[in-house]
Amino acid sequence: MDHVTSEKDLAHTFLHRLIMLDYRARYIPVRPYSPKSSDDTKSSMSVADDTEIDESDLEDLLNTTVDTNKKEKDRVHPMDVQMAVFHCADSFLKQMMVTKLSQCQYALPLLVPDLVTNEIQFPLWTFREITKTWKVTQIKDNPNIVTMKNVPVYKAETPLVSFFRLGSLSVSKSQLINTLINNRHDTFFHRNCPGSTKSRHLMDGVAEIAWYCPAGKPTDDFNDCIALSNLHGDALLNKKQHDILIEESSVNVFLVASLTRNKEIQSLMLSHLNAKKPLICLIVDDSRDAVETKKGKYIMGLSEKNHSDVSEQLKKIIRDILSSLKPSFQLETMAEISGIKVDEETDPACQRGKFAAIEITNLLKKYNIDVSKIKDEFLPCQGQLWHQWSKIHRELFHLRGDIEKEKSERENKLMNIRQEQCAASCSKLVELFTGSLSSLPPTDREYFLKWTQIFIDALSTGGLSSILQSYDEKWSEVLALKNKQDKSDLLLRKQTELDDIAKKLQSVTFGLEHICREMGQIYEAHKTTQRQSRHTDWSKYPELAAQLMISGHPMELMDGDAGHVPLTWISSLLEEVIKKLGDQRVFVLSVLGLQSSGKSTMLNTMFGLQFAVSAGRCTKGAFMQLLKVSEEMKKDLKFDYVVVVDTEGLRALELEGNNTLHHDNELATLVVGLGNLTLINIFGENPSDMQDILQIVVQAFMRMKEVQLSPSCVFVHQNVTDVAAAERNMDGKRRLQEKLDQMAKLAAKEEVCNAERFSDVIEFDVQKDVKYCAQLWEGSPPMAPPNPGYSESIQEVKNTILSKASKSAGITLSQFKTNIQGLWTALLNESFVFSFKNTLEIAVYRQLEVQYGNWTWTLRSNMLTIENQLHYRIENGKLDEVDQSYLFKETSKTYDGVRKEMIKYFEDDKDREILAQWKGRFEIKMKEFYDEQVNRVKIKLDGIIQQKKGCKMMDDKKSEFENKLLQKSKELAQQLKDKAKDEEELQRQFSSVWSGWVTDLTADTKPVEEINLEKDQLTILQELRFEWTLIDECKKSERYKKISDVGDYSVYMMTSSNQLISFIQKHISRRPFSHEEQQQIRSLIDKAEKDSIDAIRSKPVVTRGYSTTYLYEVANHVTTELQKFLSEKKYTLRKEFSVDLLLSVFYRAESWLFESQKKFVKNNDAKAYLESKKTQYYTVFRSFCKENSSAVVLGELICEKLKISTFEAVCNKTAIDLAGRMRCNFPAFSGNRLNLEKHVLKALAEKEEGKKEEEENFDDFITYITNPRKQTEAFIKAEVQKYIYMSHKDEAVNILEKIVDDIKKTVSQASFTVTQKVQNQRGDINMWLNEFSNVLKDELTFDNICSENFSDIKDFHFLKEEIEKGFTSITEKMSSLSLDKLKESRQKPEEILIDQLCNCCWVKCPFCAAVCTNTMKDHSPHDHSTPFHRPGAIHGYHYRQTEILIVGFCTTNVASEGGFYPSSDSEKAIPYKQYKTAGPPFNTWRIIPDGSNLAYWKWFVCQFKTQLENHYGKKFEGSGAIPSLWKDISKEEAIKSLDEMF
Repeated sequence: MDHVTSEKDLAHTFLHRLIMLDYRARYIPVRPYSPKSSDDTKSSMSVADDTEIDESDLEDLLNTTVDTNKKEKDRVHPMDVQMAVFHCADSFLKQMMVTKLSQCQYALPLLVPDLVTNEIQFPLWTFREITKTWKVTQIKDNPNIVTMKNVPVYKAETPLVSFFRLGSLSVSKSQLINTLINNRHDTFFHRNCPGSTKSRHLMDGVAEIAWYCPAGKPTDDFNDCIALSNLHGDALLNKKQHDILIEESSVNVFLVASLTRNKEIQSLMLSHLNAKKPLICLIVDDSRDAVETKKGKYIMGLSEKNHSDVSEQLKKIIRDILSSLKPSFQLETMAEISGIKVDEETDPACQRGKFAAIEITNLLKKYNIDVSKIKDEFLPCQGQLWHQWSKIHRELFHLRGDIEKEKSERENKLMNIRQEQCAASCSKLVELFTGSLSSLPPTDREYFLKWTQIFIDALSTGGLSSILQSYDEKWSEVLALKNKQDKSDLLLRKQTELDDIAKKLQSVTFGLEHICREMGQIYEAHKTTQRQSRHTDWSKYPELAAQLMISGHPMELMDGDAGHVPLTWISSLLEEVIKKLGDQRVFVLSVLGLQSSGKSTMLNTMFGLQFAVSAGRCTKGAFMQLLKVSEEMKKDLKFDYVVVVDTEGLRALELEGNNTLHHDNELATLVVGLGNLTLINIFGENPSDMQDILQIVVQAFMRMKEVQLSPSCVFVHQNVTDVAAAERNMDGKRRLQEKLDQMAKLAAKEEVCNAERFSDVIEFDVQKDVKYCAQLWEGSPPMAPPNPGYSESIQEVKNTILSKASKSAGITLSQFKTNIQGLWTALLNESFVFSFKNTLEIAVYRQLEVQYGNWTWTLRSNMLTIENQLHYRIENGKLDEVDQSYLFKETSKTYDGVRKEMIKYFEDDKDREILAQWKGRFEIKMKEFYDEQVNRVKIKLDGIIQQKKGCKMMDDKKSEFENKLLQKSKELAQQLKDKAKDEEELQRQFSSVWSGWVTDLTADTKPVEEINLEKDQLTILQELRFEWTLIDECKKSERYKKISDVGDYSVYMMTSSNQLISFIQKHISRRPFSHEEQQQIRSLIDKAEKDSIDAIRSKPVVTRGYSTTYLYEVANHVTTELQKFLSEKKYTLRKEFSVDLLLSVFYRAESWLFESQKKFVKNNDAKAYLESKKTQYYTVFRSFCKENSSAVVLGELICEKLKISTFEAVCNKTAIDLAGRMRCNFPAFSGNRLNLEKHVLKALAEKEEGKKEEEENFDDFITYITNPRKQTEAFIKAEVQKYIYMSHKDEAVNILEKIVDDIKKTVSQASFTVTQKVQNQRGDINMWLNEFSNVLKDELTFDNICSENFSDIKDFHFLKEEIEKGFTSITEKMSSLSLDKLKESRQKPEEILIDQLCNCCWVKCPFCAAVCTNTMKDHSPHDHSTPFHRPGAIHGYHYRQTEILIVGFCTTNVASEGGFYPSSDSEKAIPYKQYKTAGPPFNTWRIIPDGSNLAYWKWFVCQFKTQLENHYGKKFEGSGAIPSLWKDISKEEAIKSLDEMF
């Protein structure tokens, strides 16, 4: 923006440009907006036709001149804008404004008259952040000695040359001063500057000051730094300011028009001529050359002299005067002058902050300690202890040898260091600092922080300058020797000296970030050890740091000295920020660049940040700063804050030779991974510099691609000489593209992935994503102002960043926190891609799994309801075929609703960008699940239909039986109606004839024989040539019941009866089974059991009954599979194994066979069927005896028939409802697969203690370890039992009562509807029964009743009332039904939940056999994973050819230097870090080496050590000894560790 359209915008534009380091901020023209078109404008400015002469032309011209002068007066003077902003700003803005003016090489306000009281103000506070650097040339013998100085400007001791004007002058004093400082830059604004006007309102009486800083070159005008002050306005009218400056100055320079015209001027000049201070009098109307009238008093005329000559003469005079004077001016001492108002002293908040900071400074000065020792003395936790901790912590990821033992020892060392830190953490410095932070109000706190940094900088600046000079000199010497290719000891000695200076430079650097670092270390130490401290309230530290971060202070993310991220501290700090701000969305901008490449300057210029930029204090480590997005900008952006992450420069001198490349790669990967956008800063066009940064950056981006992170990038080329040359820039972009492509190929080889060009790695457009920036300085520092082209270039970069940011939703603060944790943990491992744990992505995926569970449950529960309805329809004979299309149609509404929910979730969730990668796969999975459910229900219902058809003959007979029973009951009742009141007699009479009726009715039907499975099993085993004694011994031992859980199958190994051969077999020729062989035997058992159960379940037992051939088939199949298995092995198994395996298979099949046979008997045994009807027909008989009407008898009969059906319906619906309640509300069942696993493990650990209980508990653990699904199903069953019968019994009863009530209403409504219809259509009892059956077909089973016996019924309303009366009695009893009856239901809640929760992945880790916790069964292309990895010993893993169990966790091993053998016959070990190269199953797993070994399994190993040793026949000794630290873990800590996995 070249101009503003309104004077209202001047102040804002001035500040904006000043912050951007654009020194043209002073020159902002105002051009009022004109709505006229360009043609109108041109016509209004056109020249009148010369041929037409008008006498009024001269008058018009004069009027125009008057108007122009009026406009000139109306214009705002540029310095009035500056001073207006200065007067209106608060202290902090004033300070920033003056600091920026200083960086722009402008003069700064020194004495400012108060606009109201006219008091003189001295804004000392505004100078506090300015530091000046210069080089002093001391001319002694040859050569000259150049010394560098880096001093806070308020402490700089320099001579002061003050300039005054007396009266009005025709020459500009300010312009003259500029020629002394920098002839090409207007340090002091003067009348000939652009935008200057004749009238100014706020500058008269203002004294400004500037400093000349020499560069240590021969062209310097002065050998040392000098201050120059300029009093604006007539000194005669500003007496007070004049007197102050005269008093403080080393040399006074007066400009006068003439010494003869004004008595007051003469008098004043005479007093100065007689004073001791040197005086230079410049007379505008005089042409004389410079004359020294007496010592130190000079007069020079300016008339007929050019500026250059005057300037050179003036410089020479000042040099001569200053050569004999000592520096006498120090800005800070001006505060002692009476009669002036010092801003710091008049602001109470500033004073309070200062006093608090002085306490800290006094503490540091109290012991007179060398600056380089301050950190060691006052900040002990971050020095050697923290560096040592970081080193040992890194070693945890590079273990070798006895890995768990090594790990345990290192963890012990880490804990000891933390305890030492706790002991050393009572630092008075930190106590004072945190005390002030917590007690001071916000404004006071800001002052306190500023003052503390100011005082700390003042302490270290002096020492820093001399060390930097020494470093520079030593570095030059080393370079000279290297250039000579000198390999002597001298080079080595000089390099050692250089390293020593570098260390001293590191130790002398001291700032607020080090105090905050100490707070972090104190917090981490106490948090780790959980120690309370009387000296420090460490738990409040994250909150204090969060306040700092929110108020805009940079916070250290990575400690540059230790090269480590204090994760615990950073996580707690960000949690506090989230507490205070909420989980706001942020856009993370990361910045990378070589050391001293101008990154921090660029950020400070772009965003007004506060990153340290001075040469002696390069950013060390990585820092993060929080920027609030303004309300105006929020309209275009989708986030609330920007987090800027600035880094220690890559290839830093301080770290050179100290594992630099590794450090650079770590730093680059960390910040690239964190950033939504990474700004890559390249300084200059040196090819080697470019290659260094590009190689590091490209590799970092490649790693991000491999772990599915997709940041964007912008390259910023700084210090480019000609940014305007388009052709040159195009060539530069082409070369950069070539370099990037070349680096991408190199990085692809190193990271083992495919990439031919940089755009394969990251979305990159060389035309849009490369920006060129002009060099920062316009000339040579230290006196050069910033280049205006620089601020323009930076503004363009900023616009590019904002454009990219507007397309991003950013991430939440909590996601930023988890990203830091995931990236840093992965970086500690050498293999970043294998090690990276995208915690955010994992959390989002786990939540998606929960949603997936909810969606599938919605479909499943809907399908269960429909299945129930169709089941009743089939049982009622109303359906003889289930069409798949009908099932799809009935469930389509629910499925469509679920699909809409899915789409909404994927599109509207806050993490939709992450979720997008799984959308297609989950939609497919949901469709597959839906189809599977429909197919399952169809198959199940088809089976019921087949059963129904198979029982058709029996069903027809049942109708015949019932009709005959009704007739016989009626006849018997006629005979005994006189005994109707004698209940006992009726019962006796009915019972006496009942058995006869049953015998008569079933005379021509064959009864179903009872089965004897035990006898059949014995017969089969004997026919397979197994001895009866062996069979009997195996049955009595009951080993077969737990054959799949056996720890060591060596007990089944065949040994010779010959003792010598047996000894040889046992001790020489063959060792016990290897772990792999044990697993093969276990797999054989599992397969045999599964195949057998599947085969048995496929048999038509329910429809045709049991046959011994079923068991024969199973036994033959198992025997064949066993023989085939052994034929491929070099060992033989004893007969006991064969018998136990067969008994195990029979045992598993027994319950299903009995249950199925029971159903067959119920459906096909006429005698059993009739016996079940005895109660029902006794009721009918009794009713007939009482001579009840047909309607009453039929009503009772209907109620009796509905009674059993209602019982089944109540049980089934209650089961479904309870399953739904538990699925939604019970913590173990309402989450994902991982959540279920956690609860299973908790339940195992929480069982009662005691010797017997411990044995049972260990058996349950072994079942979980060998067959996790079996134990999970047992857990679900146990929890369902507890829920229904104990913890939520009342809820279960309420559900049951509600369902009973619903069925009662259904039956009542059905009888009412049917009665209305039959009466309206004048139907008979047959129609009524058929309609009643139709209405209830989906709700209850209702057997047909022969209407012939009730043809006399005409009053259907009465029948309805009888049914309602009878059914009410039934439902009242049903409401108090025992919950135990639910066990008899067709659909059981535990089975429904097992189907829902166990239809997931059950693949086991090849190292530790921990089960995969993915909720979906087939989750490819996702690898298997689990957070519950455990020591190999738990599954019986042992070291090769030893009896020693492995205690190592695979999560530790894959980060170690160790190796493993993929199989027992492998000859070559594979490094754990490359476990995926071992092929399947290893390459299907993703094992994160995060060191998060579950305390749970450590506790388990210690708790059941003896049992594990006995179970597997192995020992925990030698390299498999249990680490001593494990034994300290309590059960409570073990259980708590499970929650920490979430």
